[in-house]
Amino acid sequence: MRVLENLEPKNVFYFFEEISRIPRPSYKEEKISNYLVNFAKERNLEVYQDDLKNVIIIKEATKGYEDVEPIILQGHMDMVCEKEPDCTINFENDPLTLEIEGDYITAKGTTLGGDDGIAVAYALAILDSDTIEHPRLEVVITVSEEVGMDGANGIDLSMLKGKKVLNLDSEEEGHMLASCAGGCTTVCRLPLAFEKKSGELFEIHISGLLGGHSGGEIDKERANSNLLMGRFFLRLSEKTPFAIAELAGGTKDNAIPRETTAKIMLDAGKEDLLMQEIAAYQEILTAEYQSSDKDIKVRAKALGCGEERVTTAEDAGKMTMLLTHLPAGIQRMSMDIKGLVETSLNLGILYLEEDAAVLKYSVRSSVKTQKELLVQKLKSLTEWLGGSISIYGDYPAWEYKKDSKLRDDMVAVYERMYGKKPSVEAIHAGLECGLLSAKIPGMDAVSIGPDMIDIHTTGEKLSISSTKRVWEYVLEVLKCK
Repeated sequence: MRVLENLEPKNVFYFFEEISRIPRPSYKEEKISNYLVNFAKERNLEVYQDDLKNVIIIKEATKGYEDVEPIILQGHMDMVCEKEPDCTINFENDPLTLEIEGDYITAKGTTLGGDDGIAVAYALAILDSDTIEHPRLEVVITVSEEVGMDGANGIDLSMLKGKKVLNLDSEEEGHMLASCAGGCTTVCRLPLAFEKKSGELFEIHISGLLGGHSGGEIDKERANSNLLMGRFFLRLSEKTPFAIAELAGGTKDNAIPRETTAKIMLDAGKEDLLMQEIAAYQEILTAEYQSSDKDIKVRAKALGCGEERVTTAEDAGKMTMLLTHLPAGIQRMSMDIKGLVETSLNLGILYLEEDAAVLKYSVRSSVKTQKELLVQKLKSLTEWLGGSISIYGDYPAWEYKKDSKLRDDMVAVYERMYGKKPSVEAIHAGLECGLLSAKIPGMDAVSIGPDMIDIHTTGEKLSISSTKRVWEYVLEVLKCK
């Protein structure tokens, strides 16, 4: 029996459960991409699949809508793959384990992939129907959205006729998005000198953070475990020299990291000092983050004495300086839209290579020059310490369109159905609409979606009732002439 079998709308949740059984991490979308192609072929629909594994499916208009302007339904097939420490799921091979908790769907021990699996499920349910009225539908499902929007950047849309884009990659019902920030991933690489050395080894583990989406939750000032580790290094350096053997935290540059682990070496006889510092640091973080991350834990475990390959004390200091002095979090709020974050960055991934430290940042801004300034700041300090940076996945902001027939139609439909106006907003998170606008001259776009909670975390939830309401709303929007 299917877990979601008794939920309405049946076809939407049928396809959501179907795709939840198919592994679809970013850069590993071949299985879900082939599923979409086979879906289209089985229904004799026009379908395109490119080398990146993006998929476009086209269905002609139903009777009475032949002369209505086509509409593009758009979302992405990849998902952020996060799991709890004790979860054994292999995201490249195993299905998700769906569960129902009241009005919400979750996945046991992992992210749910509602971002953006629900867009795919909506699109497939519409394409599968013989009774839904609609103009020509052009369904665009991209790859690698979560790691730099590579799919949207590389996709060929020359076969499309429509200019109206209904992006289904938002997470708050009743909130229509009409603009978003641009961004990029910036990788800072700091060469480190290592040496064989003897001393006392300790594992430092920071965990229990809430995490979240670095665009959607950055304004909540949640703790970043990578930054907290750097801060601990700074505290410790004032009391005693230390060297770093291992360091790793976070798995996605656009997800606020929830845990970071370090293996460090101290001179013999420093265990009591370390444990005192750990206890003091725990008290500080508990007090500072009681509202946002009340379950933060800082732990140290003695690993005994021995010889280990570690950084020099000097380069441990450089690493500490980089972690504590590079910009982080919100940098600037919008001067035009109250409450909107304009510019921010997130240190999402931190690890050591054979001879260097690597720090991966998600940089965002709705102002191009501010995004460039932030990258320049990362570059200047990293290079001053002897490192270098590289940039990839650069995508433009989606600028607000003053006159939008699609938006006007959608607002009117919403008012008619619910007796109130929807909220029309700009967001700090990135959407593919910015890249698509460069490929579709005159594009008119709106982004919507059902209620989701804590996307990009293992606490991700998709509202069942909201999914149903947004489905009914989308069907009414498709009837607009």
